[in-house]
Amino acid sequence: FAGDMSPASPVKMTPMSLGRDVQISGNKAQNSKAPVTLVSTSVTRFQVGASLFASNIGSGHFIGLAGSGAAAGIGAIAYEWNGMFMVLLLGWLFLPIYISSGVTTMPEYLQRRFGGRRTQLFIAVLSLFIYIFTKISVDMYAGAVFIQLALKWNIYLALVLLLSVTALYTVAGGLAAVIYTDAAQTAIMLAGALTLMGFSFAEVGGWNALMQGYANAIPSVRVPNTTCGIPRDDAFHIFRDPVNSDLPWPGAIIGMSIPSMWYWCSDQVIVQRSLAAKTLTHAKGGSLLAAYLKVLPFFAIMLPGMISRILYTDEVACADPDLCKQICGNAVGCSDIAYAKLVMELLPAGLRGLMMAVMIAALMSSLTSIFNSSSTIFTMDLWKSFRSHASEWELMIVGRVFVLVLVLVSVLWIPVVQASQGGQLFIYIQSISTYLQPPVSIIFLMGCFWRRTNEKGAFWGLTVGLTVGCIRMLLDFIYPAPPCYEEDNRPVVLKYVHYLYFSVLLSFITLAVVVGVSLATEEPTPEQVNLRAVLFVSGYFCPC
Repeated sequence: FAGDMSPASPVKMTPMSLGRDVQISGNKAQNSKAPVTLVSTSVTRFQVGASLFASNIGSGHFIGLAGSGAAAGIGAIAYEWNGMFMVLLLGWLFLPIYISSGVTTMPEYLQRRFGGRRTQLFIAVLSLFIYIFTKISVDMYAGAVFIQLALKWNIYLALVLLLSVTALYTVAGGLAAVIYTDAAQTAIMLAGALTLMGFSFAEVGGWNALMQGYANAIPSVRVPNTTCGIPRDDAFHIFRDPVNSDLPWPGAIIGMSIPSMWYWCSDQVIVQRSLAAKTLTHAKGGSLLAAYLKVLPFFAIMLPGMISRILYTDEVACADPDLCKQICGNAVGCSDIAYAKLVMELLPAGLRGLMMAVMIAALMSSLTSIFNSSSTIFTMDLWKSFRSHASEWELMIVGRVFVLVLVLVSVLWIPVVQASQGGQLFIYIQSISTYLQPPVSIIFLMGCFWRRTNEKGAFWGLTVGLTVGCIRMLLDFIYPAPPCYEEDNRPVVLKYVHYLYFSVLLSFITLAVVVGVSLATEEPTPEQVNLRAVLFVSGYFCPC
């Protein structure tokens, strides 16, 4: 999927931003070839917004968010609504800087901002690992759960067919085809999900019946003298107890925002869609549309998941390990089948086909976005570092082969995903994110908005932060949370430090290292500092 890409020229405009006039100026961007991105500058705000939403809402959301609703109530929707604010930060703060820098990938921005290659390579490799741990394997597992329950197909055969079709039009069409396809798939997803929501509320008897029925949705078979299978008292609370709850409210406000900033403001999958917009105004409009659309998962995905627990309590809320193993093949719980169970049991035959299309569309939309962006990062940031004179044909072939490698590794990781975080797919995604993403968020934030940040500070901040984060992640895999009928004997750092609080701690550690090393070493060059946009906010100079 070869194509020319010319990053935007220096930008100088005065859009209205929350009552503030913002003027952006930057260095002249150099024309470059991007054989694996095919970034078009003809995409409108509606297509950008739809693509942002479709790239975010994959099959992992349909399975994971509904499953979390069935298992623990509405608390997990805080992750979705936090993203509403972060996608606006992308359009109004970060995107002008990326455009003025004339970059095609996020690791490339760090290379131009800090100089050297090691930080760029570090971020490139880390991004690919994050894609495997939290995106590709998760979406494939979520799609497999639905297909297994819906069609009784062999999971891996179904995945091979879906991945083949997905890879075909991703490789053949590049980013332009992905964005236009995302726009159509967003319409399909919303239509199908809202249809199922209507059937769900009609079956359960409305909102009041949902609130009453959820509290009484206790499975008939469960481990005696335990809390297993009993709904949480705070199931309808978003802000929960700061010490003893599953989602403490200070962590939901602060700890959640830091990894969310990485996802929405510096992840290649998301930023690449905004960079494809006609103008900065269209990119901002796309961010605003995506923020509005983020309201819908609460009504269209999470609440139906809670209704599924009411209607099919003994299966969705099963609390006996042996019985759960028989129902869904997962001894730690079956809440992740909540959405697929609704589709198969509640909808008439014709609409089941529609929802099948919705789930396939969600899976393919998310995977195409990840495939395109990961192949871009690998070829442009890693492969070209070692073969700087590689032809476009070579880069195209390498990108395609690398996608196959990503898929293989992700398939092997699926059993780990299945057994993590008590069988709650959505919570698995968020916990892994808090271990790997905060250091990257801090580096981008400091690189964009503190002129004194240099390459040594960024590199060592990343190194220390990710080392600490990886240690915590490995401990989580070695000492998984015990079932509800067992005593918690995990190490203190796992038992008493919630992963959202750990996100805050990890961010401060990274920030301290970045600031300390940067101040102790040489200043960045004027060329590196001038890469950043210069913002004039309400008449006050802000050297950003």
